[in-house]
Amino acid sequence: MSKKNSQEKQEKVNNHLTYKKAGVDIDAANKAIELIKKPVFSTFNNNVLSSLSNFAALYLFDKQSFEFPVLVSCTDGVGTKLLVAKETGFFDNVGQDLVAMCINDLICCGAKPLFFLDYIACGKLIPEKIEIIVTSIANSCKICNTALIGGETAEMPDMYGEDDIDLAGFAVGVVEKEKIINPKLVNEGDLIFGLSSSGFHSNGYSLLRKIIKEKKINLSLNSLGKKLMEPTRLYCNFILGALEYGITINGIANITGGGFYENINRIIPNNLDAIIERNSWKIPDIFLFFKEIADLPDYEMFRVFNMGIGMVLIIKPEQKEKIFSYAKKQNENLFLIGQVCKGSGKVIIK
Repeated sequence: MSKKNSQEKQEKVNNHLTYKKAGVDIDAANKAIELIKKPVFSTFNNNVLSSLSNFAALYLFDKQSFEFPVLVSCTDGVGTKLLVAKETGFFDNVGQDLVAMCINDLICCGAKPLFFLDYIACGKLIPEKIEIIVTSIANSCKICNTALIGGETAEMPDMYGEDDIDLAGFAVGVVEKEKIINPKLVNEGDLIFGLSSSGFHSNGYSLLRKIIKEKKINLSLNSLGKKLMEPTRLYCNFILGALEYGITINGIANITGGGFYENINRIIPNNLDAIIERNSWKIPDIFLFFKEIADLPDYEMFRVFNMGIGMVLIIKPEQKEKIFSYAKKQNENLFLIGQVCKGSGKVIIK
């Protein structure tokens, strides 16, 4: 082909619509894939049979380790906390939020996480930002001994604003059928313990943002924005370690959306109540700050936020010293926050 014909062909292409002109940059997507390969591959183990070039993720399930294995799955997102990340620019740890929101749910039935997948949607794909987020996801998966075996990044102009981003995650785990933790195990007299949270985790941010807007708080001018972006704690290793330590856990509740009332209610039978002593732990100042400036009632606070308790465990009273001993060895802040009593399936905060 002559130079003249080549130039004419290029000019013809330039004059036509392209995917990039429509807002989707395939080259940027390919660059993002190259940037995330190292952190993603670092989570792989001998059970992962696929690579990022496969159309689906392959995982070899070791069924010989179980007599009656039950697969457990969870899906969740980071929610409107991402709008705070957008305003403050703190995206470094939102990947941990994503992993924690899924795996913290998964372990509530005693399951061990096996693998994780992510979905990232954005208005404009910036490879470096995708790398930051996926690196955080991968690091969190490694902490939980979980393989990040796949995911999807979607650039969708018009669906999202140019600097908008959304995250969803999917986790799969396994538990022995006879070891599934369920409400039938909870008995009258059982003790209720709480594990400390790292802040609001990833719940209640629509209310927080409403307060911030009405009170005209500029997150970029103070440390509040950074505090609001503290990542959700990962409780996987503590809980699975407690089970291996010989602690019998009758109930586990992840204190997410719905706070104490909706989440603890899910793990107690209809003929029992969970009595929570609100003075049994120190509520972090950041919760009290928002309560005061917005004049929020106690019921609303405990229904929306975790109030400094990110995970609740229900345990037989005879194992009280054992769980405290284990928590001390793990340098974990553990609080005895209540007890299970006769009732009608209510959560009562005194």
